Amino acid sequence: MVFSSMEFLFRFLPLFLLIYFVTKPKYRNVVLLLGSLVFYAYGEPIYVFLMMFSIIFNYSVARRIKRFYDIEVYSEIDCSFERNCWLAVAMVFDFGMLFIFKYINFFIEIINTAAGTKIFDSVAITLPLGISFYTFQITSYIFDVYRLKYQADKSIIKFGTYVSMFPQLIAGPIVNYDEVKPELDHREVKADDIERGATLFVLGLAYKVLLANKIASLWNDVQTVGPYGINTVTAWLGSWGYSFQLLFDFMGYSVMAIGIGLILGFRIPENFVDPYMAHSLTDFWRRWHVTLGRWFREYVYIPMGGNRKGKLRMILAMFTVWMFTGLWHGADWNFLIWGLFLFVFLLMEKLFLGKVFDKVKVLGHVYMFFLIPISWTIFNISDLKLLGLYLKRMFGMNIEGSVTTHAMDKLIMLGHTYWWLLLICVIFCTPWPRKLIEKFYKNWVCKLIMLALFWFCVYQIAKGGSNPFLYFRF
Repeated sequence: MVFSSMEFLFRFLPLFLLIYFVTKPKYRNVVLLLGSLVFYAYGEPIYVFLMMFSIIFNYSVARRIKRFYDIEVYSEIDCSFERNCWLAVAMVFDFGMLFIFKYINFFIEIINTAAGTKIFDSVAITLPLGISFYTFQITSYIFDVYRLKYQADKSIIKFGTYVSMFPQLIAGPIVNYDEVKPELDHREVKADDIERGATLFVLGLAYKVLLANKIASLWNDVQTVGPYGINTVTAWLGSWGYSFQLLFDFMGYSVMAIGIGLILGFRIPENFVDPYMAHSLTDFWRRWHVTLGRWFREYVYIPMGGNRKGKLRMILAMFTVWMFTGLWHGADWNFLIWGLFLFVFLLMEKLFLGKVFDKVKVLGHVYMFFLIPISWTIFNISDLKLLGLYLKRMFGMNIEGSVTTHAMDKLIMLGHTYWWLLLICVIFCTPWPRKLIEKFYKNWVCKLIMLALFWFCVYQIAKGGSNPFLYFRF
């Protein structure tokens, strides 16, 4: 089920909130768990059972890990081997499921290509919605229980609610258990939180419906013509169009998730902090998909040594993080190339470029103006031949067989059609619109504006302007 759909806005959400608020507080976790399973089952009627089994399995493993810690505390038996075994069992299961559903055909393709013949047939399997997100969320819990960051929860209802909570189930943010445990134990829903949460939800809906969905047409128009029929400026224009679409699509979902979380009494962490205002790629990845970056830092980069064990170990850790960051987003070569592209630039910033951009931030902003659309172009185009042609066009290189007679006319047409929307996207990339809304959300003028925005979004959705969130496919 999509947040920007009539089914969610006028069926699921009102009915769920009605049941949720008439239920006694001590039973609201049960309502949230059941409501989240219904929400997921609406889009994945079969794979909801996979998620339920994953919840039960990981709950049991976490309890076993805790049990062996208790044994070690209260007896002289060293149970580190048993704890390590249970941790390994959980990791094999969780990442094994992710591998089977997301990567199996990619690796079959690699094997067949390397062998020069068809050894294995591809597997007819669909990717369960949100599996990348809830797998990382579950494994963070298992790792933290293993490291004694907190105790494994006795209540499977609380753990199941944490994993399946519908506001952030499909596309994040990736929430650590200790961030929501106080609310899972006891939460009070305040009128101010409901008001602020509703405002954030409408803002996120506007990001998605009025900005992401609309600017998507720019990239689609450029792709329809293709690299052979566009000039260099049009290629950059198309890439910036996709860059804005991805930002407002994903950020819109995250802001809506935070808003619904507030309405329900939860403090879901921010996932975006004005990423296009970054002055370096390092700064960008502190602002973009914050919770994913945190996951890789806490559970891959630091355990591999991070900055503490010399330059070579740091480079290896960075390479591993960004290779897997690329693959986390998708099982295709362009995602791997994208991850390694980021690794190269982040490493250069770590070694010497970062100091320059920290001192001369204007230079860093110019650098990011060009680097952002290049990176998202690699991210977006899975056909490597087409990707190569498009990048050549972006850098003004000749493409054999290209016909650019009407390329300037195409650029003028696109500029005339989209200049105002691009300007609005630029404005909403800055922190000021959201700061103003959050500052004055209690003001009646702001409330009227948000009400108008909501109904305008509904009008656009009714016209058929809604489409699934881009990150649903990751």
